[in-house]
Amino acid sequence: MLAPHKTLLTEDEIATFDRDGLVIPNYRIPDEMLARMRAEVDDLIARHPDVRPETLSGPHNPWGQSAKVLGSWNWLEFCVFPEILDMVEQLIGPDIALWGSQLFCKPAGDGMSVPWHQDGQYWPIDPLATVTVRIAIEDSLPENACMRYVPGSHRARRLELHEIVDRSDVAIRQRMSLVDEAQARDDVLYAGQISIHDVYLVHGSAENKSDKRRADYAIRYMPTSSRYVRDPAFPANAWAAEKSPLMNYTKRPLWLLRGKDRAGNDFDIGHGPPRA
Repeated sequence: MLAPHKTLLTEDEIATFDRDGLVIPNYRIPDEMLARMRAEVDDLIARHPDVRPETLSGPHNPWGQSAKVLGSWNWLEFCVFPEILDMVEQLIGPDIALWGSQLFCKPAGDGMSVPWHQDGQYWPIDPLATVTVRIAIEDSLPENACMRYVPGSHRARRLELHEIVDRSDVAIRQRMSLVDEAQARDDVLYAGQISIHDVYLVHGSAENKSDKRRADYAIRYMPTSSRYVRDPAFPANAWAAEKSPLMNYTKRPLWLLRGKDRAGNDFDIGHGPPRA
């Protein structure tokens, strides 16, 4: 485990998050951690030749219960890095659970696009509350299809209308049809930088037609004042069971990372044997 040094968001950075729904802190993960993440990206892709690298869901889960992906303890270690949790705590409070993650790795030349969307459309969290930390494992720039977002689109605190995308060349199968792209900004991150965004933020990304791969790791944290709902009849679970059955939301493990559980969450389901 890497030794942390104390890092906190400034008042201006917190204000930016509140105003825009996304902040890029003045921060970079340690070089040792970045090197380990790059090695883990190549290992994860090599172990899953039948899964598109843009859709590697749940690398932090070492028991392989989501989207045909067998994760590793190393990815889980990245998710609990104290410096990142310190910043997350400033935004969602001291009671923090880890419930998901995804590697978005867009190959050079044919990296899939991600249609405009809000994450929470298909997440079984009640009330809906999550922040996503994106770690740039490689440079994430306009030229290699970095994430784009609409500043302030989170403020209404509601999910907008999404439609199903019936295509095989996109990384997710939902999209918003009404987005003012003229207002969008690029989430430009250089290797080792992070951004943090709100669950209601409208965002997406283009195809990667460049000769430069892009790899970001997205980690999902929720306050334990919300409940991760495992009932298959819950609307988000019913939607996912029909449209994305491999995601296996109802059986996913949760990790209580800091503080106490405040909403009766189940932290036993989904966990396999401990690390040897």
